Amino acid sequence: MQRRKFIEHVSWTGLGIVWAVNSNGLLSACQVGESNAQKSSTAAPFSFVQISDTHIGFNKPANDHVTDTLQKTIDAINALPTPPAFVMHTGDISHLSKPEEFDRAKQLLSQLKVPLFTLPGEHDTIGDRGKAYEEAFPRKDVREGLQVWDQAGIHFVSLTNVLEFGETGTGKLGQAQLDLLAKDLAAQKQDTPLVVFSHLPLYDLYPKWGWATADSAKLLSLLSRFASVTVLTGHIHQVIEHTEGNIRFHTAAATAFPLPAPGNGEQPTPIKLPEKNLLAVLGFRTVEVIAGKETKVDQHTLG
Repeated sequence: MQRRKFIEHVSWTGLGIVWAVNSNGLLSACQVGESNAQKSSTAAPFSFVQISDTHIGFNKPANDHVTDTLQKTIDAINALPTPPAFVMHTGDISHLSKPEEFDRAKQLLSQLKVPLFTLPGEHDTIGDRGKAYEEAFPRKDVREGLQVWDQAGIHFVSLTNVLEFGETGTGKLGQAQLDLLAKDLAAQKQDTPLVVFSHLPLYDLYPKWGWATADSAKLLSLLSRFASVTVLTGHIHQVIEHTEGNIRFHTAAATAFPLPAPGNGEQPTPIKLPEKNLLAVLGFRTVEVIAGKETKVDQHTLG
């Protein structure tokens, strides 16, 4: 695929995304994979990695070896020339919320040489609203699904928007979580860079397929006063980027299997690619986010 055509399309399966803050205050990113050597010369000491949608327990033609592709991801992260500060998994760790799926995922992810943060996807909350997930991957200082922390001059926000997914058909944050976030953000300066994580998209990407969050308008109102906001989500198994004012949205590729582009078909059914092509469609992206200015994004194929 030509590079221009690749930029115009979403990026399907991926091994993860490395985010870095450099001395110029830029937030940048690249897909984890073979091309990280190209990025290492410009990466800053502080960086973090995003992975998403590992779906441990999935065993269908789209990818009947999801543990292998997660292992490749872990190996690539551990091999980074500059170790990231942490890894964030943006949900759907498991496929059916089964204890054995969480156990296997935990065994694999425990190989990471850096701290791991997680948040739940809707596949992690089946039948028990995330109880088994929280037991396998306990989170510190979480209230109403919200987790916040500060690192390297950045304010990080992790949101939970999957607990009402089955009832609303889209994500939902809930007023209690939004109220806590409003209080938290009120204490932040306008020029503080924000990085926001969630599983489901935090704008109306494609509500027909549940690729949206019903009360996202309230969230975006809270975020709108900040000069630089980067929103990183999973769920749709492909890279799509969107901008509203100073808020940049980036969905992540999965490590498990690709899904169709929005509206391509009746529903988002996992796509079966020829075995030899599954990894060949991987790509990485570089992103520079400057407070109050345009986001610069470049997409690159690995094949």
